[in-house]
Amino acid sequence: MAEFPIGDVVDAHVHLMPERLMAAIREALSDAAGWEFNHPTDRDEMEAALTTAGVEQYTALPYVARSGAAADLNEWVIEATADSDHAVPFATVHAADDVEAVVTDAFDAGACGLKLQLPVQGFGADDPRLGPAYEVVAARDAPVVLHAGTAPMFTDSPHVGVERFESFLASYPDIRVCVAHMGTYEIEAFLNLARDNDNVFLDTTFAMSSVAKTYMDFDPTTVSDDTLAELSTSIMYGSDYPNIPYPYAREREHLLSRDLSVEVQRDIFSRTAQRFLGND
Repeated sequence: MAEFPIGDVVDAHVHLMPERLMAAIREALSDAAGWEFNHPTDRDEMEAALTTAGVEQYTALPYVARSGAAADLNEWVIEATADSDHAVPFATVHAADDVEAVVTDAFDAGACGLKLQLPVQGFGADDPRLGPAYEVVAARDAPVVLHAGTAPMFTDSPHVGVERFESFLASYPDIRVCVAHMGTYEIEAFLNLARDNDNVFLDTTFAMSSVAKTYMDFDPTTVSDDTLAELSTSIMYGSDYPNIPYPYAREREHLLSRDLSVEVQRDIFSRTAQRFLGND
């Protein structure tokens, strides 16, 4: 098993949600892609597995598919992570909610960022209804994680893609925003946005795993070592744990097999996430 070469590794894309909601998400993924899951969903068991794998800190990302559910879920995540030494709790919101109130309440209670799963939630990053939520995020100098790309099963969704993201970025050019899954399948366009915008980040989740070809029909070697080195201060490690249909080691082993300097590895596995979170 490939081991992390540095300490204080951050996994910038982990999902922590109530058991019933997690089971529903897994059932939907199984129905859509035939995936099977055997990683634990209990927080203590998740953290034990992550720390055994070398992860010292992780973002706890929730999301909801319907309006009216975000406030309760945010409260659950914040309470579930209150005594954790490892979790950084995020909040979520639905565009049909009172978004300003939901996000403000979550941040006041301890949330550190905002997560939107756009194709599942059914709206784009530039949906004008989200404006008040982004204003709260900007005022708190907090980060946002967006599933803004078309992978792994959203190529026909009108809510994702680089054009919708660019529209968001034009309105909120100063918010630190992470595009999940390296922006696949429009990865080159998203890489260029990261080159041109210091506030745009990408996470490696799923796309840079050693089994990406099998599970999302993407070849991670199309992203060169030079590109990873060039953008190491904008690219951060993430896993989608525990909702991955393969062993956790698969998420990191391809990245660790690359010819990357220790400094680049430190960026990707730790420092870039800290910068994204505002801890630099």
